[in-house]
Amino acid sequence: MIVDVVIPALDEERALPLVLAEIPREVVRRVVVCDNGSRDRTAEVARESGAIVVHEPRRGYGSACLRALRELEAEPPDVVVFLDGDRSDHPQEITRLLQAITEGADLVIGSRVLGERERGSLTPQQIAGNAVACIALRLLYGARYTDLGPFRAIRWSALQKLEMADPDYGWTVEMQIKAARRGLPHAEVPVSYRRRVGVSKVSGTIRGTVMASVTILRWLARHAH
Repeated sequence: MIVDVVIPALDEERALPLVLAEIPREVVRRVVVCDNGSRDRTAEVARESGAIVVHEPRRGYGSACLRALRELEAEPPDVVVFLDGDRSDHPQEITRLLQAITEGADLVIGSRVLGERERGSLTPQQIAGNAVACIALRLLYGARYTDLGPFRAIRWSALQKLEMADPDYGWTVEMQIKAARRGLPHAEVPVSYRRRVGVSKVSGTIRGTVMASVTILRWLARHAH
């Protein structure tokens, strides 16, 4: 199984070398870091750590993911793993997600709710928002999830069917909604979660939290029929 990793990154100069050092390279072919308009040395430290670096000036989580995926199109993997560049995820747990893929899932979500969380790693608003979104996913789409976590793996063939488009905070919930609507087999595995290095661009600000919540609710409502 050929596995590539995608990491969207914005001002993650301190965290990114730690993240890249923890990726199990024996199971990962390539790591693509999308620098999403950083003002620090994110791109340089990523290259120094052996990652392929691409640039997406249009700010947005989804925009960065879409740009990184375009880099993979010429020689696509069997599976794409997404993880954050702030070291909140534990990259060595990639093998947990891949195991669920080998057992038949097309999409695997690393659940922070089912796994062990470091105290303070998720804010109260993140926990509440996750719970509400997951209840809506179950009621509207029959998809049982406990988390919208960014640490996830998906088969390349399945990803192409989803025609991902959201350029911002709705990327994760868009993937889960579209997978449910297309009947793709999915799974969750428990993953560990720790306090990130630096300040979150989403949950660390009131504006980011509000915008993420609005975008997720919009996606949930858009396809509810």
